Amino acid sequence: MIRENQKYFNFTLIMADMAIIILALILAWYLRFQTSVFGNVGISGWGFTYYMIPLIFIMPLFMVLYYIFGLYRPRRTNTLVSEIGDIIKANFTGLVILTTLLFLLEAMDYSRIVLAAFITFCTIFTIGERMVLRNSLRVIRSRGFNRKHILVVGAGELATKFAHKIEDNPYIGYNIIGFLDDKLEKGHKIFNSEVIGGLADMENIILKQPLDRVVITISPHEHNLMELVNLCEKQGAKPVIIPEFSQYFPARPNIDMLDDIPIIDVRYVPLDNLYKKFLKRIFDCVAAVLAIIILSPIIIATALMVKISSPGSVIYKQERVGLNRKIFQIYKFRSMKEEADISSQWTTEDDDRKTRIGTFIRKTSIDEFPQFFNILKGDMSLIGPRPERPIFVEEFRELVPKYMIKHYVRPGMTGWAQVNGWRGNTSIQKRIEHDIYYVENWTLLLDLKIFFMTFIRGFINKNAY
Repeated sequence: MIRENQKYFNFTLIMADMAIIILALILAWYLRFQTSVFGNVGISGWGFTYYMIPLIFIMPLFMVLYYIFGLYRPRRTNTLVSEIGDIIKANFTGLVILTTLLFLLEAMDYSRIVLAAFITFCTIFTIGERMVLRNSLRVIRSRGFNRKHILVVGAGELATKFAHKIEDNPYIGYNIIGFLDDKLEKGHKIFNSEVIGGLADMENIILKQPLDRVVITISPHEHNLMELVNLCEKQGAKPVIIPEFSQYFPARPNIDMLDDIPIIDVRYVPLDNLYKKFLKRIFDCVAAVLAIIILSPIIIATALMVKISSPGSVIYKQERVGLNRKIFQIYKFRSMKEEADISSQWTTEDDDRKTRIGTFIRKTSIDEFPQFFNILKGDMSLIGPRPERPIFVEEFRELVPKYMIKHYVRPGMTGWAQVNGWRGNTSIQKRIEHDIYYVENWTLLLDLKIFFMTFIRGFINKNAY
């Protein structure tokens, strides 16, 4: 059996990360002061040596940040997307710390372009390094090398599901040597493995087989689990338990501890994490300010046309249900006549309540532009599930399963459902499926994907009346 030497592996990885940090800073300095990539060839009172001196602080800082953000954990089961997210978070945190230190030390001559380019190169190179590493390990593991050998206790539905996952994902590098079960005959096949004995054979098999893990899948009603755990630890085999109630979780659970009491949050919501919430908020505020500045000519022109086209206010305010079911006032350019009642009616294609300019600004989504101010207020996010009126929320919560899960995060101007075509007069069920996917799988990369998909697929929507 070939075991993964984690300490040696991490040492090699740290050396590679340190080399990337040095290379990224040198490349950033070279492009800034020795080429015209950022304009004219730069002139600085700081020479090459002075720009490299901060490496004495930068390298240990980034190694600590990479450790804190879990970049040196075993990566058999965590996804590439989650690792990329951790790299971005670690490097962004490093940028904030470096910028703060330069400000406190009054090192105002240190080029901010060099710093920005350094972080960019460092992020890109580290992501590339981890992608190469992952692909190399997956090829090695799928060919039968660098594998973890596992004994599965129990051969029921949960054990079969676990084996199915292992079978479908050979890159993980797990090899099931067999199952132990008192209810099935020895030799009973489960995928490429079989039942090799009962629970009474467990100690003997652990002693004779080269095991890395013992996976316990049986119910505590069938056997005393602590007895099995103690037996494994007595013989030096590491036990892990897959709880039988995990099959009822609707998503990845989040486990916290209150002293010695485990608390399981049955629905994983990434934006419950304060750091991720802060990162998204920064992205929202920067994007909203830039959008208001860039789109100000359209915003001003639309305001004038709305005012001229019909009497009444330019901005229409309407109650919507937002984060944690709180009611807020959403802002829109008024697209209907002032006296129109729209509190409990859907808008139709030939709706006579719309103004002359209303049809156009609704079709092109220009009526939504005032919501950039909702984002700055904190009522909304740039990306997220679209908010709905309270009267419809009350209706849908009874008709559509899991409808209220969308309120676990801030509502958005555009979202995963919208860029996939589920907007306006379309299926509520499909819209909620996409909203729940977004709530449970949020990453900054997913937000960026939705952001660009919104532009690529355009603002004009045939279902928007």
